[in-house]
Amino acid sequence: MSVATATPTNVTITLPRPLDWQRDVMDARARFSVLACGRRSGKSTLGQHQLIVAALAGRPAGYFAPSYKLLGEFWRELRTTVEPITRSKSEQDHRLELATRGVIELWSLDDPNPARGRKYARVVVDEAAMVSNLLDIWQLAIRPTLADFAGDAWFLSTPRGLNDFHQVYQFGQDPLEPAWRSWQMPTSVNPYIGAEEIEAARHELPERAFAQEYLAQFVQLEGDGVFRGVQAVARLQPTPPQRGHQYVFGVDWGRSNDFTAISVIDVSVGEQVALDRFSNIDFEYQSERLHRWAELYHPLQIVAESNSMGGPLVERLQTGYGRLVGRPRAALPIYAWTATNASKAAVIQSLALAIEQGQLTLLDDQVQTAELLAFESSVTVTGMVRYSAPSGLHDDTVIALALAHLGEGLESAPHGRSAYRFAAGRR
Repeated sequence: MSVATATPTNVTITLPRPLDWQRDVMDARARFSVLACGRRSGKSTLGQHQLIVAALAGRPAGYFAPSYKLLGEFWRELRTTVEPITRSKSEQDHRLELATRGVIELWSLDDPNPARGRKYARVVVDEAAMVSNLLDIWQLAIRPTLADFAGDAWFLSTPRGLNDFHQVYQFGQDPLEPAWRSWQMPTSVNPYIGAEEIEAARHELPERAFAQEYLAQFVQLEGDGVFRGVQAVARLQPTPPQRGHQYVFGVDWGRSNDFTAISVIDVSVGEQVALDRFSNIDFEYQSERLHRWAELYHPLQIVAESNSMGGPLVERLQTGYGRLVGRPRAALPIYAWTATNASKAAVIQSLALAIEQGQLTLLDDQVQTAELLAFESSVTVTGMVRYSAPSGLHDDTVIALALAHLGEGLESAPHGRSAYRFAAGRR
């Protein structure tokens, strides 16, 4: 092993001055920050800066690259930058110890189990979209290294389809994930890249390639996902109830590990008009929340999942119950939907067709759009097609939307039909 040592005193180094966008992101960062960046926008410089800042404070930091080749390029630039204050250096282990006793270690994700036994105050995952099993590596290998210091993490990459990097980006767009935050930064945020160069690329590259590489957009590739054309129809803002319109609800229940989602469709115009999503709420208050939506939109039909804990909830809502927060509750027009592989396939396929053919227009909701784009199908050993969210992710808004869409084609539920009927002249 080749190790060089030094003990500099009163030595300073000058880091590149942050670009405006880099400063804004650093000021607004969360514990877990995700940057989808266009080529040459300055993401790697930001990553290097964050590692050095941690090490200058005497804390350990880890850098993760998808391959040894990319690691080598970053290593050469990093070691040159901090050379004046480097106390020891290992070329073989890609490890730097600074005069402050802070340490920076570099790892290749060619190794499926990197950094075992290490503890870091900060990690940077560079070109994260190139890591095919990013979520598994994050959850099983990298995330545990942050436990001792309650450390933070940066995920930096140019997008590459709707893969795991797209999923961690969506964590940062979800208001119910406060530890995460994410940004999109096109190449144009770098003032040192001329506008004429970007325009030349726009004319030379296919539209999808330019959108991904220069605009930092997540582009759905041919063959990806169950739902096609989502981004084309996801353009609406929530709309209050309209006179003369009719509404249906879809409800997917959750408690602590999953979310409850309530989706509202205006069947008069084929538009989704409301979406509620929440977790960690007692069943009593979940029922109350559904009642309040029903008081607002007066649904013709509420299709609710009745598996597991959904069964007692559905039965109670169908028959009515006593007082909660001082208000009596009548029956709701609930249709109990039981999830089986066959019934789930039917509602998903119907929803996918409606979206692809433009028959249903959706809310421009980041979480729902991400869940729809990530939703996948697989074939079991018995030859059956199974639909679900990728492992570790959620599909609550997808199921609620699919059930609301199912409600458009159902006859009126026999339960509670008069509970929220509009009086004559009110609709």
